[in-house]
Amino acid sequence: MAETKHGAGGRTGRAHPLGRGSAALAGVAAVAAALGLAELVAGLIPAAPSLVVAVGDTVIDSVPGWLEQWAIATLGTADKPVLIGGVLVVSVLIGAGLGVLARRYVVLAAGGIALFATLGVAAALADDRNPVFLTVLVGLLGAVTGIAVLGLLVVGLPRRAVPADADRPAPADPADPGTVPALSPLDRRRFLAVTGGATVLGVLAGIGGSLLSGRERLDQLRAAIRLPVPARQAGPVPPGATLDVPGITPLFTPNAEFYRIDTALRVPTVDPDGWQLEVRGMVDEPFTLTYAELMELPHIEADVTLACVSNEVGGDLVGNARWQGVPLRALLDRAGLQEGATQLIGRSVDGFTAGFPVLTALDVEEAMVAVAMNGEPLPAEHGFPARLVVPGLYGYVSATKWLSAIELTGWDVDGYWIPRGWAKEGPIKTQARIDVPGGAVTAGRRPVAGVAWAPTRGIERVEVRIDDGPWQEAELAEPLDVDCWRQWYLPWEATPGRHRIAARATDGRGEVQTDERTPVAPDGASGYPVIEVVVS
Repeated sequence: MAETKHGAGGRTGRAHPLGRGSAALAGVAAVAAALGLAELVAGLIPAAPSLVVAVGDTVIDSVPGWLEQWAIATLGTADKPVLIGGVLVVSVLIGAGLGVLARRYVVLAAGGIALFATLGVAAALADDRNPVFLTVLVGLLGAVTGIAVLGLLVVGLPRRAVPADADRPAPADPADPGTVPALSPLDRRRFLAVTGGATVLGVLAGIGGSLLSGRERLDQLRAAIRLPVPARQAGPVPPGATLDVPGITPLFTPNAEFYRIDTALRVPTVDPDGWQLEVRGMVDEPFTLTYAELMELPHIEADVTLACVSNEVGGDLVGNARWQGVPLRALLDRAGLQEGATQLIGRSVDGFTAGFPVLTALDVEEAMVAVAMNGEPLPAEHGFPARLVVPGLYGYVSATKWLSAIELTGWDVDGYWIPRGWAKEGPIKTQARIDVPGGAVTAGRRPVAGVAWAPTRGIERVEVRIDDGPWQEAELAEPLDVDCWRQWYLPWEATPGRHRIAARATDGRGEVQTDERTPVAPDGASGYPVIEVVVS
């Protein structure tokens, strides 16, 4: 007679009615239901945090700088979806393991789900902007849901019996004391239906929570905003500022195509009616502006190219736009700088910080608190309702999005990326990029073309070298502004074979782009962009 064993959770035996695979599915369904409900609640209640995003944020804040650099360089703008996907994959694996554990130790597995939720709550509470009550409520509801689903699938559904030493669930004599409940064929179908239903509902709830996170209302608010006419408008675009070359990067990057690199796993949805901008720190008269007050101040317009320090030579983490906003200099003059205020720290609603020299804010007229991009209110992904735009500096030290505070400090205060191995100062290096031709063309007259940038200095010359030939000067488009890129073009008589094409730019100060190849860390990549072209 087989001995029935009892685990920490009550009735279990050597042969549980669920096989390991089915139990793993039950655990996955339980975790999916837990996460889905937690995300749905977070979406329905504006102040409630997403536990998945909180865990992802903790990962970002905890990993070493070199790993963050690798992720950005390797994944580019896909780094955030990959991280969220990784959190979900780990969650699924944990759920599968807890499901298998529940075959013998139901209570212990339920405790595992509770611990799983607690870790999410702890990650969310590490950000002191998340309200404790709502954070705990989200975690509690998720944990209760997960435990209930796991209990239903592992304990509640089995009906018939199987010998305790059987490898698989099978019908057996219910009178035999060495048997435990098992699943009949009808119950198995019911198990699969409930498991699949719980999983699908969890996924749909999670998606719904994400969709309900305020984005639709934010789009409505943006659509209702009427931008003021700038007191100083950007000049008209000269006819020759755009070259007629198929495949060349456009003069202005469409908002939907503008690169996005930041630390926010979920784009903050900030209601402009409740938003405020603080100007504080080492100033004589700190003050706070509402969105309406910011919009009433005199605005400027400027065409500015922004670049990410993680942009590889020839990469696409760079874009040009027409920005509108309030000059930083005007805000600093109003606050009054104290002696020793050498750095301006931008603080985001999501906790990100970036700092740059105060002299830059005072000397560069186009440095601004921007509220518009290419003629429309800032998109949510690019910092709505307000962000910093500072020509000539990489974004990691200047381009604070979802701006909440401007703080004047000494130079000893570090922004987010500095302790992670990046340079304290981040001037954008003179760069050229080759857009065309592609990897393979036919012989004949072909364009070699692209863009070059050196914000605050402008571009005076671009040269191209084919194979080991001499440097040839390219034709430049008419300049729009020293702060934005210029298109360039060189006609090329392409002959059959494999060719290497390199380019280099010279900025308005006469400095030629260096051929010294360096990585993106700690202060931006350098070297000539080089492409290989096969001509047939």
